[in-house]
Order: sequence, then C-alpha cells, then structure tokens
Amino acid sequence: MSTTSHEKFNYIEYPARDLRATKDFFTQVFNWQFTDYGPEYSAFSGAGLDGGFYASDQCASTQNGSALMVFYSSALEQTQQKIENAGGVICKPIFSFPGGRRFHFIEPSGNEFAVWSEPEQ
Repeated sequence: MSTTSHEKFNYIEYPARDLRATKDFFTQVFNWQFTDYGPEYSAFSGAGLDGGFYASDQCASTQNGSALMVFYSSALEQTQQKIENAGGVICKPIFSFPGGRRFHFIEPSGNEFAVWSEPEQ
C-alpha cells in the first residue's frame, strides 16, 4: 500500500553549498538517514517529510523570501544546544509567539530552519 497521498506534500528539496557538511549536521543533530544519488544529490529520510539536498551555491532563507521549514522539539533549549554543538548558527534566539516559543538557525550550507515548542509551564 502506498504511503503517498493525492495532492498532499510528499517531498522537499533544498540547495546545499557543502553537501558533506550538511549531511553530517542533520545526521548528528536529527539522526536523518541519507542516500546519495551521484556526487551532487543526496536524499534524506527520517525527517517527518522525505526530501533531498542538491549541490548549489544558493541557500534558502526567509530574508530572501524562502518558505521556512519548522521542526518541533519537546526540549527547545536541548535542541538548540545540539544544533550549536554540530556547527549550526542561531540567527534568531528563542522568542515567544502565540502558542509557543521558537528559534531560527542556519545549517552549514546556509539554509535557514526553525524549531518550536509549546510555551514554558
């Protein structure tokens, strides 16, 4: 039985300036698995939504109008520490918003992501 759903998001792709560093980062922080398809493309799984990174000098950031992929964490500060330990750069420190808290980070290829959690109790 297929796990794909008609007219629903199925896959996402991101550019990567440094494919090796990006793969190492997401493996270390989020335990993603990668399958290489030649030297310029690597597919990932284990992320909640499968996708891939392709070799490119471009990067995705909200400043450039890119969509923002947002991770969930039940331990926001611990996830932030893992990201920093793996070489990620926090570009927006933890802030509150209606419904929770979040921060934004840049991974080694320059792509921006965010992580959110419920409000502190």
